[in-house]
Amino acid sequence: MFSNAPDPRSRPTPSQALQWLLDGNARFASGRPQRPHQDDAHRRALTGGQHPHAVVLACSDSRVSVEILLDQGFGDLFVVRTAGHVLDRSVVASVEFAVAQLGVSVALVLGHESCGAVAAAQRYLAGGHELPGSMPALVEGVREHLDPEDPSRDAVSRHVRGTISELLAGSTLVREAVQEDLLAVAGGVYGLADGRITLVDR
Repeated sequence: MFSNAPDPRSRPTPSQALQWLLDGNARFASGRPQRPHQDDAHRRALTGGQHPHAVVLACSDSRVSVEILLDQGFGDLFVVRTAGHVLDRSVVASVEFAVAQLGVSVALVLGHESCGAVAAAQRYLAGGHELPGSMPALVEGVREHLDPEDPSRDAVSRHVRGTISELLAGSTLVREAVQEDLLAVAGGVYGLADGRITLVDR
């Protein structure tokens, strides 16, 4: 199933890949980013293919620039972004592509403080307020993860945990990669003010 992915011996272990992300975020948050792999030579070297070490499922919020806040460069991350990091079939397929075809070692679900999709789901649960157009799909993708008795309680972290659970339940490819110790799946919440990612305990 993973025959097209790089040999596991040539890529970082799941724990190493996750630590690279956390170290990058620590550099960014402390104001000492290294900005690796952002030079012209590295960009040109990637024209023949990509070998990212992580897939990041993040919110589309303009304040959550994934490569910047993780201090990564060209070719390091395979990033999938939707409002509220809401899952659908194409999102799951994109994560599976990164896992099975590109051989990433870690999948990070990244939520953030003051998420508009989470706030919309909270308002819906509190009073039935709905968004126009196709945007109710965002509420549907979030509300089941929140506490119906107190939608504001630990809302972003609960949504991150729920997204991880849905991803694992909905993807045999991802589950098998985890079972074979080829992939770690982690969750985190990004702080808009301090720039730091706090891991979410599943």
